[in-house]
Amino acid sequence: MQTFKKEERLCNKSAIDQLFKKGKHFFVHPFKVIWLESDQDSTYPAQIMISVSKRNFKKAVDRNYIKRIIRETYRKNKQFLYETLETKHKKLTFTLIYTAKEVIAYDELDRRMIQLLNQLISEHEKDTK
Repeated sequence: MQTFKKEERLCNKSAIDQLFKKGKHFFVHPFKVIWLESDQDSTYPAQIMISVSKRNFKKAVDRNYIKRIIRETYRKNKQFLYETLETKHKKLTFTLIYTAKEVIAYDELDRRMIQLLNQLISEHEKDTK
């Protein structure tokens, strides 16, 4: 199940507003993660939004390149997150905000994504207790 479909992306304006108002957050360099348990009626257990600052990367080409790499690392590593959420019958919405001022290598981003998803699971479990 290594796909990344439109339904997995967080596009709903009201859900995004809710996420930024009520969401909890943590930081795993180079990402700031804002997450919220969701009651959205989605076929996927998690919806994600990826953001790269225009202030740090002036050229759209650079921002799009970074977002593409982040989507790819998420697509490859999301399975563990999905399995954990499905066993608990929970749904999450979260956003990844890329905060580094330079492009980080794919291998490093892949390692950080695994670390981030593990921390997201532990934060969610800590919150539901």
